[in-house]
Amino acid sequence: MEAAIAILALMFVAFVVLGVYLTVKAVGAAKRGVERTVTQARKAVEDTTLRAKSMGQVGVAGELAQLRLTLRTSMRATQDSLRARVEQDESLKESLRLFERLSGHGHELDDELKRLEREPDKQRIAERMPELRERTERITHAADSLRWAARDRARQFADDDLASLSAEIEVESGALRDWATKGPTTSAAPGTAARPADAPGANGSPAASWPESATVADAPQAIGAAGPAPVYPWQKTARPETTN
Repeated sequence: MEAAIAILALMFVAFVVLGVYLTVKAVGAAKRGVERTVTQARKAVEDTTLRAKSMGQVGVAGELAQLRLTLRTSMRATQDSLRARVEQDESLKESLRLFERLSGHGHELDDELKRLEREPDKQRIAERMPELRERTERITHAADSLRWAARDRARQFADDDLASLSAEIEVESGALRDWATKGPTTSAAPGTAARPADAPGANGSPAASWPESATVADAPQAIGAAGPAPVYPWQKTARPETTN
Protein backbone atom coordinates (compact mmCIF):
# COMPACT_ATOMS: atom_id res chain seq x y z
CA MET A 1 0.00 0.00 0.00
CA GLU A 2 2.80 2.39 0.92
CA ALA A 3 4.62 1.54 -2.32
CA ALA A 4 1.51 2.36 -4.35
CA ILE A 5 1.15 5.69 -2.55
CA ALA A 6 4.83 6.48 -3.18
CA ILE A 7 4.44 5.68 -6.89
CA LEU A 8 1.36 7.89 -7.16
CA ALA A 9 3.20 10.70 -5.38
CA LEU A 10 6.15 10.41 -7.74
CA MET A 11 3.82 10.45 -10.76
CA PHE A 12 2.08 13.54 -9.40
CA VAL A 13 5.39 15.33 -8.88
CA ALA A 14 6.51 14.32 -12.38
CA PHE A 15 3.31 15.72 -13.90
CA VAL A 16 3.73 18.95 -11.96
CA VAL A 17 7.34 19.35 -13.06
CA LEU A 18 6.38 18.58 -16.66
CA GLY A 19 3.57 21.13 -16.52
CA VAL A 20 5.89 23.81 -15.15
CA TYR A 21 8.47 23.02 -17.81
CA LEU A 22 5.93 23.25 -20.63
CA THR A 23 4.56 26.50 -19.19
CA VAL A 24 8.03 28.03 -19.05
CA LYS A 25 8.72 26.91 -22.61
CA ALA A 26 5.44 28.37 -23.82
CA VAL A 27 6.07 31.68 -22.04
CA GLY A 28 9.59 31.83 -23.45
CA ALA A 29 8.35 31.11 -26.97
CA ALA A 30 5.66 33.78 -26.64
CA LYS A 31 8.22 36.27 -25.33
CA ARG A 32 10.58 35.55 -28.19
CA GLY A 33 7.71 35.93 -30.64
CA VAL A 34 6.81 39.34 -29.20
CA GLU A 35 10.43 40.46 -29.26
CA ARG A 36 10.81 39.30 -32.84
CA THR A 37 7.66 41.16 -33.87
CA VAL A 38 8.83 44.33 -32.12
CA THR A 39 12.25 44.06 -33.75
CA GLN A 40 10.75 43.59 -37.20
CA ALA A 41 8.41 46.54 -36.68
CA ARG A 42 11.29 48.73 -35.52
CA LYS A 43 13.37 47.74 -38.56
CA ALA A 44 10.47 48.46 -40.88
CA VAL A 45 9.99 51.92 -39.36
CA GLU A 46 13.71 52.65 -39.56
CA ASP A 47 13.90 51.53 -43.19
CA THR A 48 10.93 53.71 -44.06
CA THR A 49 12.59 56.67 -42.33
CA LEU A 50 15.84 56.07 -44.19
CA ARG A 51 14.02 55.82 -47.50
CA ALA A 52 12.26 59.11 -46.80
CA LYS A 53 15.54 60.80 -45.85
CA SER A 54 17.36 59.49 -48.92
CA MET A 55 14.68 60.94 -51.21
CA GLY A 56 13.76 64.08 -49.24
CA GLN A 57 17.16 65.35 -48.14
CA VAL A 58 20.06 66.59 -50.21
CA GLY A 59 23.77 66.66 -49.52
CA VAL A 60 25.60 64.40 -47.10
CA ALA A 61 22.49 63.73 -44.97
CA GLY A 62 20.63 62.20 -47.88
CA GLU A 63 23.70 60.26 -49.04
CA LEU A 64 24.28 58.82 -45.57
CA ALA A 65 20.67 57.64 -45.44
CA GLN A 66 21.04 56.08 -48.89
CA LEU A 67 24.21 54.24 -47.86
CA ARG A 68 22.53 52.85 -44.75
CA LEU A 69 19.47 51.77 -46.72
CA THR A 70 21.60 50.04 -49.38
CA LEU A 71 23.69 48.29 -46.75
CA ARG A 72 20.74 47.08 -44.66
CA THR A 73 18.76 45.88 -47.69
CA SER A 74 21.65 43.82 -49.07
CA MET A 75 22.60 42.28 -45.73
CA ARG A 76 19.04 41.37 -44.80
CA ALA A 77 18.35 39.78 -48.20
CA THR A 78 21.51 37.66 -47.97
CA GLN A 79 20.78 36.62 -44.40
CA ASP A 80 17.22 35.51 -45.23
CA SER A 81 18.36 33.67 -48.36
CA LEU A 82 21.12 31.69 -46.63
CA ARG A 83 19.07 30.82 -43.57
CA ALA A 84 16.18 29.62 -45.72
CA ARG A 85 18.41 27.27 -47.77
CA VAL A 86 20.87 25.98 -45.18
CA GLU A 87 18.40 23.32 -43.97
CA GLN A 88 18.21 21.80 -47.45
CA ASP A 89 21.91 22.24 -48.31
CA GLU A 90 24.41 21.47 -45.55
CA SER A 91 27.28 22.96 -47.57
CA LEU A 92 25.80 26.43 -47.04
CA LYS A 93 26.77 26.31 -43.36
CA GLU A 94 30.23 27.56 -44.28
CA SER A 95 28.68 30.34 -46.37
CA LEU A 96 26.46 31.28 -43.44
CA ARG A 97 29.50 31.35 -41.14
CA LEU A 98 31.30 33.68 -43.54
CA PHE A 99 28.23 35.88 -43.71
CA GLU A 100 28.14 36.15 -39.91
CA ARG A 101 31.70 37.50 -40.01
CA LEU A 102 30.75 39.88 -42.79
CA SER A 103 27.68 40.90 -40.81
CA GLY A 104 29.95 42.14 -38.01
CA HIS A 105 31.59 44.58 -40.43
CA GLY A 106 28.18 45.57 -41.72
CA HIS A 107 26.83 46.37 -38.26
CA GLU A 108 29.95 48.37 -37.47
CA LEU A 109 29.54 50.43 -40.63
CA ASP A 110 25.81 50.92 -40.06
CA ASP A 111 26.44 52.19 -36.53
CA GLU A 112 29.09 54.59 -37.81
CA LEU A 113 26.79 55.93 -40.52
CA LYS A 114 24.04 56.35 -37.95
CA ARG A 115 26.35 58.40 -35.70
CA LEU A 116 27.44 60.55 -38.62
CA GLU A 117 23.80 61.45 -39.32
CA ARG A 118 23.86 63.41 -36.05
CA GLU A 119 27.27 64.95 -36.69
CA PRO A 120 26.97 68.75 -37.07
CA ASP A 121 30.26 69.15 -38.98
CA LYS A 122 29.01 68.40 -42.47
CA GLN A 123 32.29 69.41 -44.06
CA ARG A 124 34.18 66.68 -42.22
CA ILE A 125 31.51 64.16 -43.20
CA ALA A 126 31.79 65.20 -46.84
CA GLU A 127 35.53 64.53 -46.69
CA ARG A 128 34.87 61.01 -45.45
CA MET A 129 32.14 60.17 -47.94
CA PRO A 130 34.44 58.51 -50.55
CA GLU A 131 35.80 56.13 -47.90
CA LEU A 132 32.30 55.40 -46.56
CA ARG A 133 30.98 54.70 -50.06
CA GLU A 134 33.90 52.36 -50.75
CA ARG A 135 33.34 50.40 -47.52
CA THR A 136 29.62 50.12 -48.20
CA GLU A 137 30.26 48.88 -51.74
CA ARG A 138 32.76 46.25 -50.58
CA ILE A 139 30.43 44.85 -47.92
CA THR A 140 27.33 44.82 -50.12
CA HIS A 141 29.28 43.28 -53.02
CA ALA A 142 30.46 40.44 -50.76
CA ALA A 143 26.93 39.90 -49.43
CA ASP A 144 25.44 39.93 -52.92
CA SER A 145 28.05 37.42 -54.11
CA LEU A 146 27.12 34.98 -51.33
CA ARG A 147 23.41 35.39 -51.98
CA TRP A 148 23.60 34.90 -55.74
CA ALA A 149 26.02 31.98 -55.42
CA ALA A 150 23.54 30.23 -53.10
CA ARG A 151 20.71 30.91 -55.55
CA ASP A 152 22.74 29.64 -58.51
CA ARG A 153 23.59 26.50 -56.56
CA ALA A 154 19.94 25.87 -55.71
CA ARG A 155 18.90 26.43 -59.33
CA GLN A 156 21.61 24.05 -60.58
CA PHE A 157 20.43 21.35 -58.17
CA ALA A 158 16.87 21.87 -59.39
CA ASP A 159 17.96 21.64 -63.04
CA ASP A 160 19.96 18.45 -62.37
CA ASP A 161 17.04 16.87 -60.54
CA LEU A 162 14.66 17.80 -63.35
CA ALA A 163 17.02 16.34 -65.97
CA SER A 164 17.36 13.09 -64.00
CA LEU A 165 13.61 12.89 -63.51
CA SER A 166 12.98 13.49 -67.22
CA ALA A 167 15.41 10.70 -68.14
CA GLU A 168 13.69 8.27 -65.76
CA ILE A 169 10.29 9.20 -67.17
CA GLU A 170 11.53 8.59 -70.72
CA VAL A 171 12.81 5.13 -69.72
CA GLU A 172 9.53 4.30 -68.01
CA SER A 173 7.54 5.58 -71.00
CA GLY A 174 9.58 3.35 -73.29
CA ALA A 175 8.92 0.37 -71.06
CA LEU A 176 5.20 1.08 -71.04
CA ARG A 177 5.15 1.23 -74.86
CA ASP A 178 7.21 -1.97 -75.20
CA TRP A 179 4.05 -4.07 -75.70
CA ALA A 180 3.55 -2.48 -79.13
CA THR A 181 6.81 -3.93 -80.47
CA LYS A 182 6.28 -7.46 -79.15
CA GLY A 183 4.15 -10.10 -80.75
CA PRO A 184 1.35 -11.84 -78.89
CA THR A 185 2.69 -14.29 -76.35
CA THR A 186 -0.53 -16.28 -75.92
CA SER A 187 -2.94 -17.70 -78.43
CA ALA A 188 -6.14 -15.79 -78.70
CA ALA A 189 -9.55 -17.22 -79.43
CA PRO A 190 -11.02 -16.48 -82.87
CA GLY A 191 -12.59 -13.08 -82.98
CA THR A 192 -10.74 -11.79 -79.91
CA ALA A 193 -7.73 -9.49 -79.85
CA ALA A 194 -4.42 -10.85 -78.63
CA ARG A 195 -3.35 -9.59 -75.21
CA PRO A 196 0.30 -9.14 -74.20
CA ALA A 197 1.63 -11.44 -71.53
CA ASP A 198 2.25 -8.58 -69.08
CA ALA A 199 -1.28 -7.19 -69.39
CA PRO A 200 -3.49 -7.46 -66.32
CA GLY A 201 -5.08 -10.88 -66.11
CA ALA A 202 -2.88 -12.46 -68.81
CA ASN A 203 -1.03 -14.73 -66.40
CA GLY A 204 -4.04 -15.60 -64.30
CA SER A 205 -3.71 -12.63 -61.92
CA PRO A 206 -6.86 -10.56 -61.46
CA ALA A 207 -7.16 -7.35 -63.43
CA ALA A 208 -7.44 -3.94 -61.79
CA SER A 209 -10.58 -3.54 -59.72
CA TRP A 210 -13.49 -1.87 -61.47
CA PRO A 211 -17.20 -1.70 -60.63
CA GLU A 212 -18.52 -5.16 -61.33
CA SER A 213 -21.38 -5.89 -63.71
CA ALA A 214 -24.37 -8.07 -62.84
CA THR A 215 -23.52 -11.67 -61.94
CA VAL A 216 -23.68 -14.07 -64.86
CA ALA A 217 -25.35 -17.43 -64.14
CA ASP A 218 -23.02 -20.43 -64.03
CA ALA A 219 -25.44 -22.72 -65.90
CA PRO A 220 -24.93 -22.90 -69.69
CA GLN A 221 -27.63 -21.25 -71.74
CA ALA A 222 -29.39 -22.73 -74.71
CA ILE A 223 -27.86 -22.16 -78.10
CA GLY A 224 -29.34 -19.06 -79.65
CA ALA A 225 -30.99 -17.98 -76.43
CA ALA A 226 -30.46 -14.34 -75.63
CA GLY A 227 -28.88 -13.86 -72.25
CA PRO A 228 -29.82 -11.05 -69.91
CA ALA A 229 -28.18 -7.74 -70.69
CA PRO A 230 -25.53 -6.72 -68.16
CA VAL A 231 -26.53 -4.01 -65.74
CA TYR A 232 -23.93 -1.41 -64.81
CA PRO A 233 -23.88 0.80 -61.73
CA TRP A 234 -24.25 3.98 -63.77
CA GLN A 235 -27.44 2.80 -65.50
CA LYS A 236 -30.79 3.97 -64.20
CA THR A 237 -33.40 1.42 -63.22
CA ALA A 238 -35.78 0.83 -66.10
CA ARG A 239 -39.26 2.11 -65.41
CA PRO A 240 -42.18 -0.25 -66.07
CA GLU A 241 -44.18 0.58 -69.15
CA THR A 242 -47.68 1.83 -68.54
CA THR A 243 -50.62 0.72 -70.53
CA ASN A 244 -53.54 2.90 -71.36
